[in-house]
Amino acid sequence: MSGVSVSEGIETRKLGSRGLEVSQIGLGCMGMSEFYGRADEGEAIATIHRALELGVSFLDTSDMYGPFTNEKLVGRAIAGRRDEVVLATKFGNVRGPNGERLGIRGDAEYVRQACDASLGRLGVDHIDLYYQHRVDPNTPIEETVGAMAELVEAGKVRYLGLSEAAPATIRRAHVVHPIAALQTEYSLWSRDPEVEILPTLRELGIGFVAYSPLGRGFLSGRIRSLDDLDPEDFRRQNPRFLGANFERNLELVEQVRAIADEKHVTPSQLALAWVLSRGDDVVPIPGTKRRGYLKENAGAVEVDLTEDDLERIGDVQEHPRRLGRIRTRRACARGSDRHRPHAGGAADAAHRRRARPGLGRSVRSDCHRGRAGAGRGEDRRRG
Repeated sequence: MSGVSVSEGIETRKLGSRGLEVSQIGLGCMGMSEFYGRADEGEAIATIHRALELGVSFLDTSDMYGPFTNEKLVGRAIAGRRDEVVLATKFGNVRGPNGERLGIRGDAEYVRQACDASLGRLGVDHIDLYYQHRVDPNTPIEETVGAMAELVEAGKVRYLGLSEAAPATIRRAHVVHPIAALQTEYSLWSRDPEVEILPTLRELGIGFVAYSPLGRGFLSGRIRSLDDLDPEDFRRQNPRFLGANFERNLELVEQVRAIADEKHVTPSQLALAWVLSRGDDVVPIPGTKRRGYLKENAGAVEVDLTEDDLERIGDVQEHPRRLGRIRTRRACARGSDRHRPHAGGAADAAHRRRARPGLGRSVRSDCHRGRAGAGRGEDRRRG
């Protein structure tokens, strides 16, 4: 594996304005338990241990991953090392013990139950960053965040976060209790947050956590065909990895690879360095379940991008024909909860009216399908 390695350690970045500091690059743990093929707990735990050795101490999990097993795995990995970790987990995507999806909940009673269950599985007495994984369409955000604030007062949670929330929802939540971070997909082929999400966060002093900064692994350049994926890997049914979409996205990856080769780094490192360059309030959390890829990803902090590099990388992303876009960025940049009755009130209703013309499908499908990066689909439900 070529590319650069971490030489001077991982620095930290601040999320929000209340004192939360995390490693400038984190580790997404979801794939260690589900979605990306067969799990190897031994290698997964070794990967988390190696992350801590490298200074990648910001770990991201969720109660829905597994379901439930990913939190248990992370808990076993950090046992005896709690003080070395900034631990983030999430609630709201409800699943049964056999993996069945039971909807989204954000009511106060469920918030309290979910937190206690996560603390038990993780084997810790507090969670550093607790996210609402998806906005509940049937519960006002004020109720949800109010219950989350009670967890802070009880010492069970240190900081609060949201995931995939619209600007209006973020503002309402932030009034109830300061929000430290928003987590949303962001990468070279997923730049929707730049339109309204990031400006809103910066106005309010909220940090941004970028999940899938490598486009579900596509931007790594290692996936040349579906044969490169495990038979159980969910990407085999993901629109971005199928048919003409796959071929168009390969064109994008080849352009990224060409620039990476010139700089003697890997495509993954270039793509992550680009996300890191978006601001000191942006923290990518690439997921991996292998030590080798972890080390490669961590090396992205050593990549210096010049203004010319950034312009060239931006030019690669700006080709709609290659990316296979089927709608404008603005139509979904406001956040995927904007179609829901309690997600953003009148502002979200106005967003719906503006977004509908010419799209040829419902607002829900536009927020979960066909995003920049040909064929982006239902994988947004998993992040």
